[in-house]
Amino acid sequence: MDIFVGVVVGLIVLMFLVTVHEFGHFVAARKNGVNVLEFGIGFPPRIMAWMKDPKTGKWRRLPRTEWEKEKVTKVVYSDDSHKYFAQKGMVFSLNWLPIGGFCQMDGESAADTRKGTFGDASFWSKTKILFAGVTMNWLVAIVIFTVLAWTGMPEFLEGQFTVPADTRLEATPVEITSVAEDSPASRAGIEAGDKIIAVDGNEFLHASEITDYNELHAGETVEYKIYRQGEEGCNCDANLDLEVTLNSVDAEYLLGVTMETTQSLSYSTWSAPIVGVGLTAQLTGETFKGVGIMLWNLISGVGSQFSPDADVRENGQEAISSVGDSVSGPVGIIGVLFPAFTSAGPTNLAFLAALISVSLACMNVLPIPALDGGRWLLIAIYKLRKKKLTKETEEKIVSRAFMILLALIFIVTILDIVRIIK
Repeated sequence: MDIFVGVVVGLIVLMFLVTVHEFGHFVAARKNGVNVLEFGIGFPPRIMAWMKDPKTGKWRRLPRTEWEKEKVTKVVYSDDSHKYFAQKGMVFSLNWLPIGGFCQMDGESAADTRKGTFGDASFWSKTKILFAGVTMNWLVAIVIFTVLAWTGMPEFLEGQFTVPADTRLEATPVEITSVAEDSPASRAGIEAGDKIIAVDGNEFLHASEITDYNELHAGETVEYKIYRQGEEGCNCDANLDLEVTLNSVDAEYLLGVTMETTQSLSYSTWSAPIVGVGLTAQLTGETFKGVGIMLWNLISGVGSQFSPDADVRENGQEAISSVGDSVSGPVGIIGVLFPAFTSAGPTNLAFLAALISVSLACMNVLPIPALDGGRWLLIAIYKLRKKKLTKETEEKIVSRAFMILLALIFIVTILDIVRIIK
């Protein structure tokens, strides 16, 4: 049941984020004189549709008999060789497939020069229209993070952006989940279930920070301050100071435990909007950094397969494998992430929604012709070259890029399914 609820919530959140993105295109198009033919929530087939009368500004529901395109257009120019059809008014539709939304503008080809089309808009207007979607996704993330900063922001990142002068932290200690036999931890008396309050007087919120500290003090004796909960019904909780002599660097492990970072919350007041903007900027940078690392691992991994050195080829295969492990598509997001975050509570779910909103913005900025950033780059290149971008050239470039994008989505979906089955 938790998985089912998580999937439903995931579909709703993703549809909301994509619809918000498309709404950004819609608002920018209308403000820059570009006609919008249809704004849809979800993807066809249609459930119902309405049309706005451009003269009266009133909406009327379109009966099913008027759903065909020829029913909602009119001839505005005609001669012996050509008929020009224009839509009678903007259509708003609700559709059956809950996988996003769309904003269909008139004359979306850059070569279309009819008045009121996207192609007829100035370069600056095209820029605002194309990037309005990603701007809306960043704004959604800022709003969500601002609210969370005020109500309780989950601490997911090391060095997560805060305003120290206006931050109250409710920290939860790192928990030890298992202890290896005859390890430095077991010899010192550390047990599974213990919580690490401090190491040598230093408080840590993340297990990785404790691991890094241990590496810096390998072979030395450090003091662990431990909180140990007594048995149920026994008022015998205890704080223990245990001296641990860590193994040397060349040993299998330094401490001999597995640790779990439990969630801490930070609270802000007047600085909540600053935290919203700062965290959105931080996650945007981390997203671009992650994409860069992923591309480098992929390129270097593929290139290393041509090396005569077996070790180089093996390292390359590990790099390629890390790319597959670090990428998650719609199936992974909806089928794994959302069920996990939904069961963790509304705060974590809101954080995930904001994170995905940032990711959608970053992905659409990338110079891939099928996406907003790529379309803008294509238009900009032809403008700089002072050459006309023909409809045929644009469609050829965008369609090929879109096919590659679909192939990548298909591969990522297969990897998601394999991970879920495992």
